[in-house]
Amino acid sequence: MLKKKKNEDNSEPCVKKQIQFADQKQEFNKRPSKIGRRSLSRSISQSSTDSYSSAASYTDSSDDETSPRDKQQKNSKGNGDFCIKNIKQADFGRREIEIAEQEMPALMALRKRAQGEKPLAGAKVVGCTHITAQTAVLMETLSALGAQCRWAACNIYSTQNEVAAALAEGGFSVFAWKGESEDDFWWCIDRCVNVEGWQPNMILDDGGDLTHWIYKKYPNMFKKIKGIVEESVTGVHRLYQLSKAGKLCVPAMNVNDSVTKQKFDNLYCCRESILDGLKRTTDVMFGGKQVVVCGYGEVGKGCCAALKAMGSIVYVTEIDPICALQACMDGFRLVKLNEVIRQVDIVITCTGNKNVVVRENLDRMKNGCIVCNMGHSNTEIDVASLRTPELTWERVRSQVDHVIWPDGKRIVLLAEGRLLNLSCSTVPTFVLSITATTQALALIELYNAPEGRYKQDVYLLPKKMDEYVASLHLPTFDAHLTELTDEQAKYLGLNKNGPFKPNYYRY
Repeated sequence: MLKKKKNEDNSEPCVKKQIQFADQKQEFNKRPSKIGRRSLSRSISQSSTDSYSSAASYTDSSDDETSPRDKQQKNSKGNGDFCIKNIKQADFGRREIEIAEQEMPALMALRKRAQGEKPLAGAKVVGCTHITAQTAVLMETLSALGAQCRWAACNIYSTQNEVAAALAEGGFSVFAWKGESEDDFWWCIDRCVNVEGWQPNMILDDGGDLTHWIYKKYPNMFKKIKGIVEESVTGVHRLYQLSKAGKLCVPAMNVNDSVTKQKFDNLYCCRESILDGLKRTTDVMFGGKQVVVCGYGEVGKGCCAALKAMGSIVYVTEIDPICALQACMDGFRLVKLNEVIRQVDIVITCTGNKNVVVRENLDRMKNGCIVCNMGHSNTEIDVASLRTPELTWERVRSQVDHVIWPDGKRIVLLAEGRLLNLSCSTVPTFVLSITATTQALALIELYNAPEGRYKQDVYLLPKKMDEYVASLHLPTFDAHLTELTDEQAKYLGLNKNGPFKPNYYRY
């Protein structure tokens, strides 16, 4: 039986539960009141949608309504330079991290190979990414390679509280918890950056918010920063805007467009996690459902492939004629959103743009339509337009809201328009190993590059590094690469050890 705490109210989107066993057996025989039945139903609903992947969801820790900002917490060594939900969850978080390590072979291999050299000795990395078990493996790898780290979350819903606790117990300065407010979000970033006696010299960003905050509040810090590593479409777009305007004052590495990130994380990760996120939040059956996917980049391709395989009827919207032609050749119907908005059962955005789904589209949706976003930022769905007096918001379960129109029509909005997979479920660890290894190598490259190699511009990861990241993951599959003979290498004009493709090659 799942029992709610006394101080829990219906405004809290993510609540910890305790499991009660045989010594409370008599509780099962009591007939619950109406309120009790609602409470039990709500607790069960929440337990099925929490974004934890193990029993870490069920802890005996206090989960009161006090903001972490108002708590004074210290780890077992007496260090209090962090702000998280509950340091008592550290043991559960450590188990999560240990599980993730098993599925991140390349990062563990990199840690083992480079630990003696300490290629990041002296590096002070400030990071703003999703704080999950997989990110924790990356952070601990950076630390093993010599870096000091301070970290905040790039998404207010994706933090795994138990993992943040494990990192804080391990001595990392982490400022994040699941369910932050917008004010909390920027406060956490500021706490990472604005600290006496410590100044970052490297930035690892996911979405560009950290970079934006430093530019806005602490521009003088860039005098000591050697480079920026950015992994998202949104963040890279911001960097190119800065570069074009002549305002980018340090070199930046575009990890998002590296082959290993784009072709594996964006495509294969989303191909699996889109179904996971929708199932956990809505229990929807995909067979026969009509779905429109806005955007046919790598994320869109992954989403469409998964939904098609499950028997859904999939439509695609696109602005790029090349991506549009790919969608057509893959068997998808290319449409404008307003042509199908009245009939579709699910709307998924993954463009990296803003106002892809606006109030006019939302007004025309059918009753029960599910609306979600697989892009990094919460700008794709115009959620602000739904916060008006005539519409009623009803929290169904964690990260699931009904938005109800005056005539009774309702849509199902997931994660308030934020990134679905990391807000509502989890993502495949193995794929994140590829991205995290790419990020680590990008940091090492920028940090150790001789002066003058990189100017104040945005760069792609060298092809040789992409191939190295891929090669580190092949042993997992017991895969054996064919080697070129000297004659073959000479015929192709290649080095036998790579790189095997020119920079303009499209995989």
